[in-house]
Amino acid sequence: MPFPKRKSCFGIMIAVIASAAALACIQAVSSESDAIAEPTAQPSLSVNVTTLESQTLPTTIAANGDIAAWQEIIIGTEIGGLRLVEVKVGVGDEVTEGQVLAVYNATTVRAELARSRAAVAEAEATLAEANANAQRARGLKTTGSLSEQQIQQYETAELTARARLGVAQAQNEAQELRLAQTQIVAPDDGLITSRTATVGAVTGADQELFRLTRHGRLEWRAEVAASDLNKLRPGQDARVTLSGGYELEGRLRTIAPLVDTATRNGLVYVDLPLSDVARAGMFARGEFELGIRQVLTLPRSAVQIRDGFGYVHRVSGEGQITEQKVALGQHTEDRIEIRAGLEPDARVVASGGAFLGDGDQVRVIEEEPFHSPPTDGADAEEGV
Repeated sequence: MPFPKRKSCFGIMIAVIASAAALACIQAVSSESDAIAEPTAQPSLSVNVTTLESQTLPTTIAANGDIAAWQEIIIGTEIGGLRLVEVKVGVGDEVTEGQVLAVYNATTVRAELARSRAAVAEAEATLAEANANAQRARGLKTTGSLSEQQIQQYETAELTARARLGVAQAQNEAQELRLAQTQIVAPDDGLITSRTATVGAVTGADQELFRLTRHGRLEWRAEVAASDLNKLRPGQDARVTLSGGYELEGRLRTIAPLVDTATRNGLVYVDLPLSDVARAGMFARGEFELGIRQVLTLPRSAVQIRDGFGYVHRVSGEGQITEQKVALGQHTEDRIEIRAGLEPDARVVASGGAFLGDGDQVRVIEEEPFHSPPTDGADAEEGV
């Protein structure tokens, strides 16, 4: 019976060997899978890089404000109860000083003027008679033909007649003035910007009929921060940009002596040249040039602006991205001033930074050197 026991032991040994072999295979496969699963840092994007560049920029102060009339004149009537019979100008018309703008019906005023002139003539005749009587009475004073009381009565009548003549003349002048006021004239050269006068209307005294911009001159009333007011001086140039991109060259005329307590801004007044595009009431942006300065700049495409702050994406020597916050300064059409936060030799992503984040790997594209095109002489030599 020993033979069956030996056969059983041999089977157990074979099973143990097979299990060990299977375990070794599983461990080998697991190690191989771990090696395959281990991540390798691969560049996610190819980028161009750039560095800070020195540039000369003008020192400016930016401002916003409205365009308004340099001086606006309200033209009205000084008499009431008359009917407008003619309006000779409209909005947009250029007028000269003394030009008739509107005419009132002057029939009643002329009648009153004729009456006042008659009253003046009557007072003049009365004064002449009183003057003659007083002269005769004074001539008879030494003869005793007239008493002192009678002579005084003649002299008093003379004074009364002279006073009545003065009253009549004053009334006549008032009627002449009323007649002149039936014609509304321009007080100065300028441009009509508003008209409320209507033919047939009966207006009251001091009612507005027209508005006139003196000499057609406009000004830009710009709001400037109080901290920048001391940098400005009358006579400085200002570049004013209107809606639509139109630009005007203005000149600073004066600075308001007060600062708004709510906004902490002060008003500056800039004279504008005559223009067909500027209109009173328009909003405009502008800047005052103070001088030039040397600054460090980056292309606009290299700077990401979020929540009012600037960010750039630095590239290390191994191609790893680090997002960095920078202080921004003046902007131009294609570049932005970098005031702080970046070393002069730091390499940053020139464009496409919005698709990158901290720790990303990139491949830097080396720019090929620029070769100028061959001249005609070089072509000729190659041909030879």
